[in-house]
Amino acid sequence: MTTMAEETAVRENGATGATGVRGREARAPEASGAPAREPEGVRESESRASRESDIRRHELAAFLRHRREHLTPEQVGLPRGRRRRTPGLRREEVAHLSAVGVTWYTWLEQARDIQVSVQVLDALARTLMLDQNERAHLFQLAGAVDPTPASRCPTITPALLQTLEQLEPLPACIQNSRYDILAYNRTYGRLLCDLDEVPAEDRNCMVLITTNEQWRSSIVLLDESIRLMAAKFRASMAGHLADPAWKMLLKRLRAESGQFREVWERHEVVGSRSKTKFFDNRYVGRLTLVHTDLWLGPGEGPRMITYAPVDEESRERLEKLHAVAVERG
Repeated sequence: MTTMAEETAVRENGATGATGVRGREARAPEASGAPAREPEGVRESESRASRESDIRRHELAAFLRHRREHLTPEQVGLPRGRRRRTPGLRREEVAHLSAVGVTWYTWLEQARDIQVSVQVLDALARTLMLDQNERAHLFQLAGAVDPTPASRCPTITPALLQTLEQLEPLPACIQNSRYDILAYNRTYGRLLCDLDEVPAEDRNCMVLITTNEQWRSSIVLLDESIRLMAAKFRASMAGHLADPAWKMLLKRLRAESGQFREVWERHEVVGSRSKTKFFDNRYVGRLTLVHTDLWLGPGEGPRMITYAPVDEESRERLEKLHAVAVERG
């Protein structure tokens, strides 16, 4: 009686096998060390991953159906009509509003094993009017990373917001390793530009330093700052090469800034460190400040950034800047 490995070897090498013989002598390849089957642990791991994937697809399907059935046509700007029997929205209505195929969306609700892009997930989240927690749940079930920075971050606790406020008149903010500005105090909000006027999706230091003229004009050593920030961004991105949010940000920077494209091609890499920075603030003039990163976790992820004055003149000007920020709200 032949083993499965022997039968496979016979099929692959012809009727007589690789050695030109049949039967028991065809076991020579196995005896020489060729693996006959996958290790038990590999099969168990693959089986567990398959089960988990199947469970997530069914959870995603149920979640989409529930949200679709609990939205009224009026909520999404559609007429109800007289013959509507389906509770909530129809599948074809969700597909149309999300600009995806009806068949494809039906397969998604049927828990079919299909790939779904972050762009489609974003469209579905908007169509189904998901709140922040529901949107995060959708992306997690789909095994994807939300490319849109959330307006609120679980890292930003009330205690951290209070700390930012207590640091005034020192400028301070909280950023992630992608340079998204997650929170900031009033002094920081007036340090480089009027940050409250910047759309939330543009509150990223790499975007601002390459595209926002008010921000750029406030930095004394602009070219050096862009070069160092791009080098830090490259170092941080090494751990997020497959992350859609990182890839979309890089694509945007390369498309919108020739200066960024030029420094990016240098392939420079630097780590984080404290440094002295010089700013020409539109309200109080030149400021000389020491930049310090205070990490909020064990890895180089979210961090609190503070700017302390190096001399009395800068300290007095920070106090004036804080007064301006308080006055202007």
